[in-house]
Amino acid sequence: MNKLSKILSLAIMSLAFSVSVGAATLKIATLAPAGTTWMKEMKMGAKQIKQRTEGRVKLKFYPGGVMGNDQSVHRKIKIGQLQGGAFTPGGLAQVNTAIQALGLPMMFDTYAEIDYVRAKMEPLMKQATESSGFVILGISGGGFVRILAKQPMRDLESIRASKVWIPEGDQVGQIVFKALGISPVALPISDVFTGLQTGLIETIAVNPTSAIAFQWHTSTSYMTETPISYVIGVLAVQKKAFDKLSAEDQAIVREEIGKVFSRLDVLNRSDNLAAIAALKQQGIEFVTPDPGEVVRWKSISDGAIDEMVASGIISADIVSQVREYLQSFRSSQ
Repeated sequence: MNKLSKILSLAIMSLAFSVSVGAATLKIATLAPAGTTWMKEMKMGAKQIKQRTEGRVKLKFYPGGVMGNDQSVHRKIKIGQLQGGAFTPGGLAQVNTAIQALGLPMMFDTYAEIDYVRAKMEPLMKQATESSGFVILGISGGGFVRILAKQPMRDLESIRASKVWIPEGDQVGQIVFKALGISPVALPISDVFTGLQTGLIETIAVNPTSAIAFQWHTSTSYMTETPISYVIGVLAVQKKAFDKLSAEDQAIVREEIGKVFSRLDVLNRSDNLAAIAALKQQGIEFVTPDPGEVVRWKSISDGAIDEMVASGIISADIVSQVREYLQSFRSSQ
């Protein structure tokens, strides 16, 4: 082989090596079923990232809970089978408890309140999570959670008499239900549909879009108007995996996923309104508790939040900040 041929061969080998080292596939698990708005938007974002990075970064999603519950996803991230997941706050709480700040029970009444507090709290939540080993690429509002049940739930006594579902491993839910005097049935999300059909559970807390997406509404008849909590979805990837990307590619991923989540916030609110209309059209009756009953729920929930702080589930500083921002907003209205 002459000198020129050797130089060309080395150049080709060097180029191939640099491409293989620079390329990365971020494998991400999610409970969102295929075909949902969330998955469609994520795939659009992944396509843009692949194009803009010229194939150096690819996002591969595993929808519908095929990778298991949150604990299974975290285990698979640790061994490198996955690099990230779409988590509920409870699913990411083991990384950073501050992520639960927006989902405190009976804390918010309106979207305007949520928007104000989110703008204040999200930078803090992202910074704290990154310090704990995960990069939050996006946070989307999933809407207000309401009670969906086989019987009308207008008061606490009715709820106590029902078989109430709680997500498996939900520490926040356990404390809230304990404060409310409820003994819940813990099940993974994948078992809720069957649980409702068989009567193992009769009452769940869910946002309207998820009720339809998972078809849980087909085994229930009533939804309570009062918001119980606010749900968010968090897309997070392991910082160790994210740091392997070049600074340029990291910026592209953050930008494109940021665009996706901005669209999702708008779409999710629209979808929730459409889901409420669809639930009514399909025969779900909406019931409203007496104002005094709602005050009672809020009082008990405040006590449950204090218990969460005492148990170390969420820090006193985070709760205090949320309450201060919320009070500031309400005072300005």
